[in-house]
Amino acid sequence: MEVVRVDYLVIGSGVAGLRAAIGLASEGSVYVITKDELKESSTEYAQGGIAVALSDEDTIGIHFEDTIKAGDGLCDEDAVRVLVNEGPERIMELISWGAEFDRSGTKLAFTMEAAHSRRRILHAQGDSTGREIERVLINKARNMPVIRKYSFAYVLDLIIIDGLCYGAYVLKDGQVEAILAQATVLATGGAGQVYLRTTNPAVATGDGIAAAFRAGAVIEDMEFVQFHPTSLFAPLAPQFLLSEALRGEGAILRNIHKEEFIRNYHPEGELAARDIVSRAIVSEMQRTKSRHVYLDITHLDADYIKKRFPRIYRTCLKYDIDITTELIPVCPAAHYLMGGVKTDTAGRTSIPGLFAAGEVACTGVHGANRLASNSLLEGLVFGARAAAEAVNSRISPMEVSPSDLTLPLSGDRIEDADEIRQAIRKAMWENAGIIRSSKSLSTALETINKWDHVLDKTYSTRYDNEIKNMLQTSYLIVTSALKRQESVGAHYRNDSPPEPHIP
Repeated sequence: MEVVRVDYLVIGSGVAGLRAAIGLASEGSVYVITKDELKESSTEYAQGGIAVALSDEDTIGIHFEDTIKAGDGLCDEDAVRVLVNEGPERIMELISWGAEFDRSGTKLAFTMEAAHSRRRILHAQGDSTGREIERVLINKARNMPVIRKYSFAYVLDLIIIDGLCYGAYVLKDGQVEAILAQATVLATGGAGQVYLRTTNPAVATGDGIAAAFRAGAVIEDMEFVQFHPTSLFAPLAPQFLLSEALRGEGAILRNIHKEEFIRNYHPEGELAARDIVSRAIVSEMQRTKSRHVYLDITHLDADYIKKRFPRIYRTCLKYDIDITTELIPVCPAAHYLMGGVKTDTAGRTSIPGLFAAGEVACTGVHGANRLASNSLLEGLVFGARAAAEAVNSRISPMEVSPSDLTLPLSGDRIEDADEIRQAIRKAMWENAGIIRSSKSLSTALETINKWDHVLDKTYSTRYDNEIKNMLQTSYLIVTSALKRQESVGAHYRNDSPPEPHIP
Protein backbone atom coordinates (compact mmCIF):
# COMPACT_ATOMS: atom_id res chain seq x y z
CA MET A 1 0.00 0.00 0.00
CA GLU A 2 1.39 3.38 -1.00
CA VAL A 3 1.56 5.90 1.85
CA VAL A 4 1.17 9.60 1.10
CA ARG A 5 1.81 12.27 3.73
CA VAL A 6 0.18 15.68 3.56
CA ASP A 7 -0.46 18.44 6.07
CA TYR A 8 -4.22 18.63 5.56
CA LEU A 9 -6.74 16.34 3.87
CA VAL A 10 -10.12 17.63 2.65
CA ILE A 11 -12.62 15.01 1.50
CA GLY A 12 -15.14 16.60 -0.85
CA SER A 13 -15.09 19.49 -3.30
CA GLY A 14 -18.37 21.34 -2.78
CA VAL A 15 -18.65 24.77 -1.19
CA ALA A 16 -17.67 23.53 2.31
CA GLY A 17 -14.70 21.49 1.13
CA LEU A 18 -13.29 24.16 -1.15
CA ARG A 19 -13.71 26.91 1.45
CA ALA A 20 -11.95 24.69 4.00
CA ALA A 21 -9.10 23.99 1.57
CA ILE A 22 -8.65 27.71 0.89
CA GLY A 23 -8.55 28.39 4.63
CA LEU A 24 -5.92 25.69 5.17
CA ALA A 25 -3.69 26.67 2.26
CA SER A 26 -1.75 29.29 4.18
CA GLU A 27 -0.77 26.68 6.79
CA GLY A 28 0.61 23.83 4.69
CA SER A 29 -0.02 21.37 1.87
CA VAL A 30 -3.64 20.44 1.18
CA TYR A 31 -5.11 17.45 -0.69
CA VAL A 32 -8.71 17.80 -1.91
CA ILE A 33 -10.09 14.32 -2.53
CA THR A 34 -13.17 13.97 -4.73
CA LYS A 35 -14.63 10.78 -6.16
CA ASP A 36 -15.66 12.44 -9.40
CA GLU A 37 -14.78 15.69 -11.13
CA LEU A 38 -13.79 18.55 -8.85
CA LYS A 39 -17.00 20.46 -9.63
CA GLU A 40 -19.41 17.50 -9.28
CA SER A 41 -21.26 18.23 -6.05
CA SER A 42 -24.61 19.50 -4.81
CA THR A 43 -23.14 23.02 -4.86
CA GLU A 44 -22.99 22.87 -8.64
CA TYR A 45 -26.74 22.17 -8.80
CA ALA A 46 -27.89 24.74 -6.23
CA GLN A 47 -30.17 27.15 -8.10
CA GLY A 48 -32.20 29.30 -5.78
CA GLY A 49 -29.53 31.31 -4.05
CA ILE A 50 -27.76 32.02 -0.82
CA ALA A 51 -29.45 33.64 2.16
CA VAL A 52 -27.70 36.52 3.90
CA ALA A 53 -28.79 39.61 5.83
CA LEU A 54 -27.28 42.32 3.63
CA SER A 55 -30.29 44.18 2.23
CA ASP A 56 -31.54 47.51 3.59
CA GLU A 57 -34.79 45.93 4.81
CA ASP A 58 -33.12 43.06 6.63
CA THR A 59 -31.15 42.49 9.83
CA ILE A 60 -29.07 39.66 11.25
CA GLY A 61 -31.63 39.34 14.04
CA ILE A 62 -34.49 38.76 11.62
CA HIS A 63 -32.46 36.14 9.70
CA PHE A 64 -31.78 34.45 13.05
CA GLU A 65 -35.48 34.36 13.95
CA ASP A 66 -36.52 33.01 10.55
CA THR A 67 -33.95 30.21 10.82
CA ILE A 68 -35.06 29.29 14.33
CA LYS A 69 -38.72 29.25 13.28
CA ALA A 70 -38.04 27.01 10.27
CA GLY A 71 -36.08 24.60 12.48
CA ASP A 72 -39.24 23.93 14.50
CA GLY A 73 -37.66 24.47 17.91
CA LEU A 74 -34.68 22.15 17.44
CA CYS A 75 -32.00 24.52 16.14
CA ASP A 76 -28.80 25.01 18.12
CA GLU A 77 -29.04 28.75 18.76
CA ASP A 78 -25.28 29.22 19.10
CA ALA A 79 -24.77 27.64 15.67
CA VAL A 80 -27.47 29.83 14.14
CA ARG A 81 -25.84 32.96 15.61
CA VAL A 82 -22.54 31.93 14.04
CA LEU A 83 -24.25 31.41 10.68
CA VAL A 84 -26.11 34.70 10.48
CA ASN A 85 -23.37 36.82 12.08
CA GLU A 86 -20.49 35.54 9.95
CA GLY A 87 -22.53 35.11 6.76
CA PRO A 88 -22.20 38.70 5.51
CA GLU A 89 -18.40 38.58 5.86
CA ARG A 90 -18.20 35.32 3.89
CA ILE A 91 -20.37 36.77 1.10
CA MET A 92 -18.31 39.97 0.84
CA GLU A 93 -15.22 37.78 0.73
CA LEU A 94 -16.70 35.85 -2.22
CA ILE A 95 -17.46 39.10 -4.02
CA SER A 96 -13.88 40.26 -3.47
CA TRP A 97 -12.74 37.01 -5.08
CA GLY A 98 -14.85 37.71 -8.15
CA ALA A 99 -18.33 36.36 -7.46
CA GLU A 100 -20.87 38.07 -9.71
CA PHE A 101 -24.23 38.07 -7.99
CA ASP A 102 -27.18 39.56 -9.84
CA ARG A 103 -27.77 43.26 -9.30
CA SER A 104 -30.52 45.81 -9.62
CA GLY A 105 -28.61 48.80 -10.91
CA THR A 106 -25.54 49.05 -8.70
CA LYS A 107 -27.11 47.29 -5.71
CA LEU A 108 -27.24 43.57 -5.03
CA ALA A 109 -30.60 42.09 -6.03
CA PHE A 110 -32.42 40.06 -3.38
CA THR A 111 -35.41 37.77 -3.83
CA MET A 112 -37.90 36.03 -1.55
CA GLU A 113 -38.16 32.31 -0.75
CA ALA A 114 -40.48 30.28 1.44
CA ALA A 115 -40.38 30.86 5.22
CA HIS A 116 -38.23 34.01 4.88
CA SER A 117 -39.82 37.21 6.17
CA ARG A 118 -37.52 39.44 4.09
CA ARG A 119 -36.09 39.44 0.57
CA ARG A 120 -32.60 38.19 1.46
CA ILE A 121 -31.75 35.61 -1.22
CA LEU A 122 -28.79 36.51 -3.40
CA HIS A 123 -28.67 34.79 -6.78
CA ALA A 124 -26.33 34.61 -9.76
CA GLN A 125 -27.22 34.31 -13.46
CA GLY A 126 -30.83 34.10 -12.32
CA ASP A 127 -30.84 30.50 -11.15
CA SER A 128 -27.22 29.28 -11.20
CA THR A 129 -25.99 30.53 -7.84
CA GLY A 130 -24.24 27.35 -6.77
CA ARG A 131 -22.43 27.13 -10.08
CA GLU A 132 -21.14 30.70 -9.70
CA ILE A 133 -19.93 30.11 -6.14
CA GLU A 134 -18.24 26.88 -7.22
CA ARG A 135 -16.53 28.71 -10.09
CA VAL A 136 -15.11 31.36 -7.78
CA LEU A 137 -13.91 28.87 -5.15
CA ILE A 138 -12.30 26.58 -7.74
CA ASN A 139 -10.49 29.52 -9.33
CA LYS A 140 -9.29 30.69 -5.93
CA ALA A 141 -8.06 27.21 -5.02
CA ARG A 142 -6.29 26.78 -8.37
CA ASN A 143 -4.28 29.90 -7.66
CA MET A 144 -2.92 28.32 -4.48
CA PRO A 145 -0.13 25.91 -5.47
CA VAL A 146 -0.22 24.09 -2.12
CA ILE A 147 -3.73 22.80 -2.88
CA ARG A 148 -3.62 19.61 -4.89
CA LYS A 149 -6.81 18.07 -6.24
CA TYR A 150 -7.22 14.30 -6.29
CA SER A 151 -10.10 13.61 -8.70
CA PHE A 152 -11.71 10.20 -9.22
CA ALA A 153 -10.36 9.06 -5.86
CA TYR A 154 -12.82 7.20 -3.66
CA VAL A 155 -12.48 7.29 0.13
CA LEU A 156 -12.98 3.79 1.48
CA ASP A 157 -12.59 4.48 5.19
CA LEU A 158 -10.99 6.83 7.66
CA ILE A 159 -7.66 5.90 9.25
CA ILE A 160 -8.34 5.59 12.98
CA ILE A 161 -5.54 4.56 15.34
CA ASP A 162 -5.98 4.70 19.13
CA GLY A 163 -9.08 6.86 18.74
CA LEU A 164 -7.42 9.51 16.55
CA CYS A 165 -8.07 10.22 12.87
CA TYR A 166 -4.89 10.25 10.80
CA GLY A 167 -6.39 10.57 7.33
CA ALA A 168 -8.12 8.15 4.98
CA TYR A 169 -7.75 5.06 2.82
CA VAL A 170 -8.39 6.00 -0.80
CA LEU A 171 -9.14 3.85 -3.83
CA LYS A 172 -7.60 5.31 -6.98
CA ASP A 173 -7.01 3.50 -10.28
CA GLY A 174 -7.84 0.21 -8.61
CA GLN A 175 -5.15 0.63 -5.92
CA VAL A 176 -5.46 1.56 -2.25
CA GLU A 177 -3.46 4.49 -0.90
CA ALA A 178 -3.18 5.60 2.72
CA ILE A 179 -3.19 9.40 2.94
CA LEU A 180 -1.86 10.56 6.29
CA ALA A 181 -2.69 14.08 7.45
CA GLN A 182 -2.40 16.30 10.49
CA ALA A 183 -6.12 17.06 10.18
CA THR A 184 -8.92 15.65 8.03
CA VAL A 185 -11.95 17.70 7.00
CA LEU A 186 -14.98 15.70 5.91
CA ALA A 187 -17.11 17.60 3.38
CA THR A 188 -18.69 14.83 1.32
CA GLY A 189 -22.22 16.26 1.13
CA GLY A 190 -25.47 14.40 1.64
CA ALA A 191 -27.17 11.12 0.85
CA GLY A 192 -30.11 11.86 -1.45
CA GLN A 193 -29.36 8.86 -3.64
CA VAL A 194 -30.78 6.51 -0.99
CA TYR A 195 -34.18 7.72 -2.23
CA LEU A 196 -35.84 6.82 -5.52
CA ARG A 197 -36.57 10.47 -6.28
CA THR A 198 -33.87 13.02 -5.44
CA THR A 199 -32.49 16.31 -6.70
CA ASN A 200 -29.00 15.26 -5.54
CA PRO A 201 -26.22 14.35 -7.98
CA ALA A 202 -25.25 10.69 -8.42
CA VAL A 203 -22.27 11.13 -6.07
CA ALA A 204 -24.52 11.78 -3.02
CA THR A 205 -24.49 8.25 -1.60
CA GLY A 206 -23.79 9.02 2.06
CA ASP A 207 -20.13 7.99 1.89
CA GLY A 208 -18.82 10.45 4.47
CA ILE A 209 -21.54 9.74 7.01
CA ALA A 210 -21.11 5.98 6.65
CA ALA A 211 -17.31 6.17 6.94
CA ALA A 212 -17.54 8.40 10.02
CA PHE A 213 -20.07 6.05 11.61
CA ARG A 214 -17.79 3.05 11.04
CA ALA A 215 -14.95 5.06 12.57
CA GLY A 216 -17.00 5.61 15.73
CA ALA A 217 -18.03 9.26 15.25
CA VAL A 218 -21.26 10.48 16.81
CA ILE A 219 -24.04 10.78 14.21
CA GLU A 220 -27.08 12.95 14.95
CA ASP A 221 -30.55 13.87 13.62
CA MET A 222 -30.54 11.47 10.66
CA GLU A 223 -34.35 11.33 10.66
CA PHE A 224 -34.53 14.91 9.38
CA VAL A 225 -34.50 14.60 5.59
CA GLN A 226 -35.80 17.58 3.68
CA PHE A 227 -37.79 16.92 0.54
CA HIS A 228 -37.93 19.66 -2.06
CA PRO A 229 -41.56 20.16 -3.08
CA THR A 230 -40.94 20.74 -6.77
CA SER A 231 -38.71 18.60 -8.95
CA LEU A 232 -39.43 18.09 -12.64
CA PHE A 233 -41.67 15.10 -13.34
CA ALA A 234 -41.55 14.19 -17.02
CA PRO A 235 -40.80 11.09 -19.11
CA LEU A 236 -37.04 10.59 -19.60
CA ALA A 237 -36.29 13.85 -17.75
CA PRO A 238 -33.85 13.99 -14.81
CA GLN A 239 -35.26 14.85 -11.39
CA PHE A 240 -34.30 18.44 -11.98
CA LEU A 241 -34.91 20.84 -9.11
CA LEU A 242 -37.31 23.68 -9.81
CA SER A 243 -36.11 26.37 -7.46
CA GLU A 244 -38.11 27.64 -4.52
CA ALA A 245 -37.48 31.06 -6.02
CA LEU A 246 -40.13 30.25 -8.66
CA ARG A 247 -42.76 30.26 -5.92
CA GLY A 248 -41.06 33.25 -4.35
CA GLU A 249 -41.64 35.11 -7.62
CA GLY A 250 -45.29 34.09 -7.77
CA ALA A 251 -45.55 30.57 -9.24
CA ILE A 252 -48.80 28.78 -8.32
CA LEU A 253 -49.28 25.11 -7.46
CA ARG A 254 -52.19 23.40 -9.22
CA ASN A 255 -53.44 19.84 -9.00
CA ILE A 256 -53.95 17.48 -11.92
CA HIS A 257 -57.28 19.21 -12.61
CA LYS A 258 -55.49 22.58 -12.84
CA GLU A 259 -57.07 23.76 -9.57
CA GLU A 260 -55.19 25.76 -6.92
CA PHE A 261 -54.99 23.73 -3.72
CA ILE A 262 -52.17 24.73 -1.42
CA ARG A 263 -54.18 27.14 0.76
CA ASN A 264 -56.49 24.28 1.65
CA TYR A 265 -53.51 22.94 3.59
CA HIS A 266 -51.81 26.05 4.95
CA PRO A 267 -52.65 29.78 5.00
CA GLU A 268 -49.20 30.80 3.75
CA GLY A 269 -49.86 28.92 0.52
CA GLU A 270 -46.93 28.49 -1.84
CA LEU A 271 -44.61 30.27 0.59
CA ALA A 272 -45.17 27.88 3.48
CA ALA A 273 -42.15 25.90 4.71
CA ARG A 274 -40.86 23.13 2.45
CA ASP A 275 -42.02 20.23 4.62
CA ILE A 276 -45.54 21.63 4.70
CA VAL A 277 -45.66 22.19 0.94
CA SER A 278 -44.21 18.73 0.24
CA ARG A 279 -46.80 17.01 2.46
CA ALA A 280 -49.59 19.07 0.93
CA ILE A 281 -48.51 18.01 -2.57
CA VAL A 282 -48.35 14.33 -1.55
CA SER A 283 -51.79 14.58 0.07
CA GLU A 284 -53.21 16.23 -3.06
CA MET A 285 -51.62 13.60 -5.30
CA GLN A 286 -53.23 10.88 -3.17
CA ARG A 287 -56.59 12.66 -3.18
CA THR A 288 -56.60 13.07 -6.97
CA LYS A 289 -54.92 9.70 -7.64
CA SER A 290 -52.15 11.34 -9.67
CA ARG A 291 -48.38 10.99 -9.86
CA HIS A 292 -47.66 14.72 -9.95
CA VAL A 293 -49.08 18.23 -9.63
CA TYR A 294 -48.32 21.34 -11.67
CA LEU A 295 -46.33 24.52 -11.09
CA ASP A 296 -47.76 27.47 -13.00
CA ILE A 297 -45.73 30.60 -13.75
CA THR A 298 -47.40 31.45 -17.07
CA HIS A 299 -49.04 34.60 -15.63
CA LEU A 300 -45.62 36.29 -15.37
CA ASP A 301 -43.99 38.14 -18.27
CA ALA A 302 -42.22 35.68 -20.58
CA ASP A 303 -39.09 37.80 -21.00
CA TYR A 304 -38.81 38.22 -17.24
CA ILE A 305 -39.08 34.43 -16.71
CA LYS A 306 -36.34 33.76 -19.28
CA LYS A 307 -34.04 36.34 -17.68
CA ARG A 308 -34.75 35.40 -14.05
CA PHE A 309 -34.69 31.60 -14.56
CA PRO A 310 -32.57 30.95 -17.66
CA ARG A 311 -31.29 27.53 -16.55
CA ILE A 312 -34.73 26.26 -15.59
CA TYR A 313 -36.22 27.65 -18.81
CA ARG A 314 -33.57 25.98 -21.01
CA THR A 315 -33.69 22.65 -19.15
CA CYS A 316 -37.48 22.36 -19.32
CA LEU A 317 -37.43 23.33 -22.98
CA LYS A 318 -35.16 20.32 -23.66
CA TYR A 319 -38.06 18.17 -22.49
CA ASP A 320 -40.65 20.05 -24.58
CA ILE A 321 -41.98 22.17 -21.74
CA ASP A 322 -42.09 25.92 -22.33
CA ILE A 323 -42.53 27.29 -18.81
CA THR A 324 -43.62 30.70 -20.15
CA THR A 325 -46.76 29.16 -21.71
CA GLU A 326 -47.19 25.69 -20.16
CA LEU A 327 -47.71 24.21 -16.72
CA ILE A 328 -44.70 22.33 -15.31
CA PRO A 329 -45.36 18.81 -13.96
CA VAL A 330 -43.67 18.49 -10.55
CA CYS A 331 -43.33 16.05 -7.67
CA PRO A 332 -41.38 16.22 -4.38
CA ALA A 333 -37.89 14.69 -4.19
CA ALA A 334 -35.31 14.09 -1.46
CA HIS A 335 -33.16 17.20 -1.32
CA TYR A 336 -31.19 17.88 1.86
CA LEU A 337 -30.11 16.01 5.00
CA MET A 338 -30.23 18.11 8.16
CA GLY A 339 -28.54 15.40 10.22
CA GLY A 340 -25.08 13.93 9.85
CA VAL A 341 -21.75 13.80 11.66
CA LYS A 342 -22.19 15.74 14.89
CA THR A 343 -19.89 18.76 15.21
CA ASP A 344 -19.55 21.80 17.39
CA THR A 345 -19.51 25.31 15.93
CA ALA A 346 -15.79 24.96 15.16
CA GLY A 347 -16.34 21.86 13.02
CA ARG A 348 -14.88 19.41 15.56
CA THR A 349 -16.34 15.91 15.53
CA SER A 350 -16.19 13.44 18.41
CA ILE A 351 -12.94 12.00 16.94
CA PRO A 352 -9.77 14.11 17.44
CA GLY A 353 -8.19 14.96 14.10
CA LEU A 354 -11.51 14.72 12.23
CA PHE A 355 -13.56 17.78 11.30
CA ALA A 356 -16.72 18.10 9.22
CA ALA A 357 -18.55 20.88 7.41
CA GLY A 358 -21.45 21.30 5.03
CA GLU A 359 -24.26 18.81 4.49
CA VAL A 360 -22.30 15.85 5.86
CA ALA A 361 -22.11 17.63 9.23
CA CYS A 362 -24.79 18.26 11.82
CA THR A 363 -24.04 21.54 13.57
CA GLY A 364 -27.65 21.89 14.68
CA VAL A 365 -28.00 25.06 12.61
CA HIS A 366 -30.96 23.65 10.65
CA GLY A 367 -32.80 21.97 13.50
CA ALA A 368 -35.65 19.83 12.22
CA ASN A 369 -36.04 21.72 8.95
CA ARG A 370 -33.57 23.84 6.96
CA LEU A 371 -34.55 27.37 6.05
CA ALA A 372 -34.33 27.72 2.26
CA SER A 373 -30.95 28.90 0.91
CA ASN A 374 -29.13 28.58 4.24
CA SER A 375 -27.13 25.58 2.97
CA LEU A 376 -24.62 27.37 0.74
CA LEU A 377 -24.09 29.91 3.52
CA GLU A 378 -23.55 27.07 6.00
CA GLY A 379 -20.90 25.56 3.73
CA LEU A 380 -19.00 28.84 3.50
CA VAL A 381 -19.22 29.76 7.18
CA PHE A 382 -18.50 26.36 8.71
CA GLY A 383 -16.01 25.36 6.00
CA ALA A 384 -13.93 28.39 7.03
CA ARG A 385 -14.41 27.61 10.72
CA ALA A 386 -13.44 23.95 10.33
CA ALA A 387 -10.24 25.00 8.56
CA ALA A 388 -9.30 27.41 11.34
CA GLU A 389 -9.90 24.81 14.04
CA ALA A 390 -8.08 22.10 12.06
CA VAL A 391 -4.98 24.28 12.11
CA ASN A 392 -5.31 24.87 15.85
CA SER A 393 -6.00 21.22 16.74
CA ARG A 394 -3.89 19.30 14.25
CA ILE A 395 -2.19 16.10 15.31
CA SER A 396 1.11 14.64 14.17
CA PRO A 397 0.89 11.53 11.96
CA MET A 398 4.66 11.11 11.85
CA GLU A 399 4.66 8.26 14.35
CA VAL A 400 2.25 6.21 12.20
CA SER A 401 4.19 3.44 10.48
CA PRO A 402 3.16 1.43 7.41
CA SER A 403 2.62 -1.60 9.67
CA ASP A 404 -0.21 0.31 11.37
CA LEU A 405 -2.06 0.64 8.08
CA THR A 406 -4.19 -2.28 6.97
CA LEU A 407 -7.35 -2.30 4.90
CA PRO A 408 -7.98 -5.68 3.29
CA LEU A 409 -10.01 -5.46 0.09
CA SER A 410 -12.47 -8.15 -0.81
CA GLY A 411 -12.04 -9.54 -4.28
CA ASP A 412 -15.75 -10.29 -4.27
CA ARG A 413 -18.42 -8.24 -6.00
CA ILE A 414 -21.83 -7.65 -4.48
CA GLU A 415 -24.15 -10.17 -6.06
CA ASP A 416 -27.22 -8.54 -7.70
CA ALA A 417 -25.78 -5.09 -6.93
CA ASP A 418 -28.13 -3.20 -9.26
CA GLU A 419 -31.19 -4.91 -7.81
CA ILE A 420 -30.09 -4.19 -4.23
CA ARG A 421 -29.47 -0.53 -5.01
CA GLN A 422 -32.89 -0.15 -6.59
CA ALA A 423 -34.59 -2.00 -3.73
CA ILE A 424 -32.96 0.28 -1.14
CA ARG A 425 -34.09 3.41 -2.97
CA LYS A 426 -37.62 2.11 -3.47
CA ALA A 427 -37.98 1.01 0.15
CA MET A 428 -36.72 4.36 1.45
CA TRP A 429 -38.98 6.37 -0.88
CA GLU A 430 -42.11 4.37 -0.10
CA ASN A 431 -41.57 3.77 3.61
CA ALA A 432 -39.18 6.38 5.04
CA GLY A 433 -40.06 9.39 2.92
CA ILE A 434 -42.27 12.44 3.32
CA ILE A 435 -44.98 10.73 5.41
CA ARG A 436 -43.90 7.92 7.75
CA SER A 437 -45.25 5.60 10.43
CA SER A 438 -43.91 2.91 12.72
CA LYS A 439 -45.27 0.29 10.33
CA SER A 440 -43.73 1.81 7.19
CA LEU A 441 -40.38 2.45 8.86
CA SER A 442 -40.26 -1.12 10.16
CA THR A 443 -40.92 -2.33 6.63
CA ALA A 444 -38.00 -0.23 5.36
CA LEU A 445 -35.73 -1.58 8.10
CA GLU A 446 -36.69 -5.15 7.26
CA THR A 447 -35.70 -4.53 3.63
CA ILE A 448 -32.38 -2.95 4.61
CA ASN A 449 -31.50 -5.72 7.04
CA LYS A 450 -31.90 -8.35 4.30
CA TRP A 451 -28.49 -7.27 3.01
CA ASP A 452 -26.60 -6.51 6.23
CA HIS A 453 -23.96 -9.03 5.14
CA VAL A 454 -22.88 -6.48 2.50
CA LEU A 455 -21.56 -4.28 5.31
CA ASP A 456 -18.91 -6.82 6.34
CA LYS A 457 -16.47 -6.16 3.49
CA THR A 458 -14.52 -3.41 1.78
CA TYR A 459 -14.85 -3.79 -1.96
CA SER A 460 -12.43 -3.09 -4.78
CA THR A 461 -14.92 -1.01 -6.80
CA ARG A 462 -16.49 2.35 -6.09
CA TYR A 463 -19.94 1.12 -7.10
CA ASP A 464 -20.01 -1.74 -4.62
CA ASN A 465 -18.76 0.47 -1.79
CA GLU A 466 -21.39 3.06 -2.62
CA ILE A 467 -24.10 0.42 -2.18
CA LYS A 468 -22.55 -0.53 1.15
CA ASN A 469 -22.64 3.13 2.24
CA MET A 470 -26.22 3.58 1.00
CA LEU A 471 -27.26 0.62 3.15
CA GLN A 472 -25.41 2.03 6.16
CA THR A 473 -26.88 5.51 5.72
CA SER A 474 -30.40 4.19 5.10
CA TYR A 475 -30.13 2.18 8.32
CA LEU A 476 -29.18 5.32 10.25
CA ILE A 477 -32.10 7.32 8.78
CA VAL A 478 -34.68 4.61 9.46
CA THR A 479 -33.55 3.71 12.99
CA SER A 480 -33.40 7.41 13.93
CA ALA A 481 -36.89 7.94 12.50
CA LEU A 482 -38.23 4.98 14.49
CA LYS A 483 -36.78 6.37 17.71
CA ARG A 484 -38.31 9.84 17.23
CA GLN A 485 -41.98 9.03 17.68
CA GLU A 486 -43.36 12.56 17.46
CA SER A 487 -43.82 14.60 14.29
CA VAL A 488 -41.50 17.58 14.11
CA GLY A 489 -40.17 19.60 11.17
CA ALA A 490 -39.31 17.47 8.16
CA HIS A 491 -39.93 14.27 10.18
CA TYR A 492 -43.68 13.64 9.85
CA ARG A 493 -45.30 10.51 11.25
CA ASN A 494 -48.97 9.95 10.58
CA ASP A 495 -49.20 7.65 13.60
CA SER A 496 -48.38 10.52 15.98
CA PRO A 497 -50.65 13.51 16.66
CA PRO A 498 -50.73 15.41 13.36
CA GLU A 499 -49.78 19.05 13.04
CA PRO A 500 -52.85 21.31 13.00
CA HIS A 501 -52.22 22.65 9.47
CA ILE A 502 -52.24 19.19 7.84
CA PRO A 503 -55.63 17.41 7.72
